[in-house]
Amino acid sequence: MWRRATMNPVNITRDEARTRSAALSVESYRISLDLTGHDADGRALADPDETFSSVSTVRFASDGSDTWIDIIADDVTRIELDGSPLDPQLFADCRIPLSAPAGSHDLSVTAICRYSHTGEGLHRFVDPADGRVYLYSQFESADARRAYACFEQPDLKASFEFTVRAPREWIVVSNSPEPAPAAQGGTSIWHFEPTPRISTYITAIIAGEYHVERGTVASAKGVLGASLVCRQSVVPHLDSARIRSTTQAGFGVYEQAFGRPYPFAKYDQLFVPEYNAGAMENAGAVTIRDEYLFRSQVTSADLEQRDNTILHELAHMWFGDLVTMRWWDDLWLNESFAEWCSHYAQQKIAEHDGGADPWVGFANARKGWAYIQDQLPTTHPIAADMVDLEAVEQNFDGITYAKGASVLKQLVAFVGEQNFLAGVREYLSEHAFGNAEFADLLDALQKASGRDLSQFAAQWLQTSGVNTLRANAEVDDAGVLRRYEITQSAPADHPTLRTHHLAIGLGTLVDGKLAIAESFEVEIDGEHTEIDALAGRPRPDLILLNHRDLGFAKIRLDEHSLATALAHIADLPDALARALVWSMAWDMARDAQLSAADYIDLVLRGAGSETDMTGVRTSLRRALSCATAYTAPAGREELRSRLTDGLWGLLDAAAAGSQHQLALADALVATAARPQDAQRLARWLDGEAVPAGLVIDQDRRWEVLTTLARIGVIDETRIDAERGRDRTITGAERAAGAKSALADPQAKARAWQLATEDPSVPNATHRTICANFVHYGQESLLEPYVERYLQVCELISSHEGIWATRGTAAREAVLNMLWPAPLADRSLLDRLDGWAAKADLSAPVRRAVSEHRDQTLRALAAQEFGAEGH
Repeated sequence: MWRRATMNPVNITRDEARTRSAALSVESYRISLDLTGHDADGRALADPDETFSSVSTVRFASDGSDTWIDIIADDVTRIELDGSPLDPQLFADCRIPLSAPAGSHDLSVTAICRYSHTGEGLHRFVDPADGRVYLYSQFESADARRAYACFEQPDLKASFEFTVRAPREWIVVSNSPEPAPAAQGGTSIWHFEPTPRISTYITAIIAGEYHVERGTVASAKGVLGASLVCRQSVVPHLDSARIRSTTQAGFGVYEQAFGRPYPFAKYDQLFVPEYNAGAMENAGAVTIRDEYLFRSQVTSADLEQRDNTILHELAHMWFGDLVTMRWWDDLWLNESFAEWCSHYAQQKIAEHDGGADPWVGFANARKGWAYIQDQLPTTHPIAADMVDLEAVEQNFDGITYAKGASVLKQLVAFVGEQNFLAGVREYLSEHAFGNAEFADLLDALQKASGRDLSQFAAQWLQTSGVNTLRANAEVDDAGVLRRYEITQSAPADHPTLRTHHLAIGLGTLVDGKLAIAESFEVEIDGEHTEIDALAGRPRPDLILLNHRDLGFAKIRLDEHSLATALAHIADLPDALARALVWSMAWDMARDAQLSAADYIDLVLRGAGSETDMTGVRTSLRRALSCATAYTAPAGREELRSRLTDGLWGLLDAAAAGSQHQLALADALVATAARPQDAQRLARWLDGEAVPAGLVIDQDRRWEVLTTLARIGVIDETRIDAERGRDRTITGAERAAGAKSALADPQAKARAWQLATEDPSVPNATHRTICANFVHYGQESLLEPYVERYLQVCELISSHEGIWATRGTAAREAVLNMLWPAPLADRSLLDRLDGWAAKADLSAPVRRAVSEHRDQTLRALAAQEFGAEGH
């Protein structure tokens, strides 16, 4: 039996938030931060490198009900309500209780807050490359209270006026345009104009010795400031021309699509270190992980992903910042919409300027994430029930992002693009600078389209699970289709059968090419749907369900079409059609309907000629999973060797300096496990036997070294030597990861201690350590960590040790990455079940363990299917 552990004191429930928003409204904040190592009275702080002073003055109106304000701080030194002091000892459990009569009030809270090294709150980073200091805020979902006292929930919007005291050599960026700083001794005072009404979680402070490239962006309301900001040590990698081009193109698409100008006064993009997420939509001051400033060679997939991230965050300026969800129940609406928008914008840009269809990459990667997430026992409706902040943190997942975007894509096809955008414009106009719920958007879309969308919403947004659409073809002796039927099924735990709006493509083999000659749209409703348009026609070589990828469903082709698709994937010119075949084959491998060996053979046949680089990288990663997790232990060495040999062959055949060469080399390094492979790869580090055109840059040196560590042919001394030539933060992180991968029991013990016991390890380094700890081929080294994994799960659940203060990102890294997957068999599942029945587990731990259990059962089924000789 699962039981909930004690509630985390930093948690906030939905019911609490609703009660508070009914009791008060917030007009404005005036926030003063001193980042010079002094308190609000000018006295030196005892720990100036780890703490800062915060004064928050809030004007709010109350109905007289008792309430509270949120603050996470080392100490609250002064509280004043309407000029009268309150006892600072009121501060407890991250809250200050408030009792005030009905009316308008001014509350001031002075606190000593702590810099973060975990990417939550106000993060502080010292660059090992040059010793410079950099700060940035990350406040979603509820971490603004780590920097200033506030009513921390999205529907209590207000205007924010920031004043920041910082060392004179620093720059400071916030949501409002950059002011002229006022010098004061060795410091500067930055006073920012008040913002429009926004939520606490999208406020921002970025400060330090950053490089600033000032520029502009053309908006419908005029020319706006648009700076690009990064650390001094990564300036050589700032690809400003492409970043600015993507941003400007995004402004054009969104302002036209949304029917209103960009809502804020400027648009800065700041590339910051040790970032947990991809980026964050702070109003007018978007923060982005600085790994997107590529220091080594990348493929078009990486550049397109960065473009997509830029456009995703830009879409949030309207959908999320201008109009914000009332509570986190509608988190999906923010993220699904931005996910759909970013691909829509990329599509419009490609149509205008040329380029790849972004929906191909979406089908090859992001949508696969959604399909996997939606088949786990922890799946949830797109419109999830977010009862508290802990639930919110668990639902930044493939359903909230990619399934939601897939359903929106289907909705656009269902109501028409222009009707959809007309509804969005009405929604944004009605709720500008306020809060809304999905019902408000649905109402606007229904009015614009003239359609009742209640059934669509009920089927697609309020239920869980993915349907399977299976084709059944009856063909006469002359090769003519008597009937063609699509059977819809659903998993027993989530039995909803839905209405699917999708296309069917008909393919014909001509001179070795499998061309889609015809495509038509249909609606699938109920368990059985006859496709009358196909009856009486000669059977095509391929009948491809969900052509153009309009629907969200698992696809199973008829037997003849399946054989054609798998045999001729490299002969199919339509990139999106190929993506559907890749997706279907992977899903069949996961469902134990296609053997791991057959999937690997498909990848070795098709990856070398696949034009979508996201598809290439994704299929190669999945092939490695088939050679390890989806292959029984007795057959892993043989099948992994077969995959490795195939990759060596593809690499030899790849064009010198091509993207395929780069992707194949990376896959080969990740797959290699034999001593002879280690010997060949080690020569690359010395510049020997490197394929012509392949550059072994610093990041690829680290990849090779990590593989050599995993195989067991180098030690820490060699890793330290490489660290000596790469004195960057990336070098420090990669060295920690390589040491975690070492095939050595002492190295494993040290890595485990860093991952589970040392609170000083920054999140980015911590994640790299966790990501490199568990490897197939190191089973004997991992055996001691089965029980230790269960023990750390209990510590995380009870918030004991470092887990009393360690944030969500670190918890998730441990829970998700340190699971000993190579050892997972029936006996381990029995141990897991017995332990889980007795342990007092928190909801996040329960979720992680449940998912690992399900993934193990799936892997075991695939192993057994392959062992039977399929």
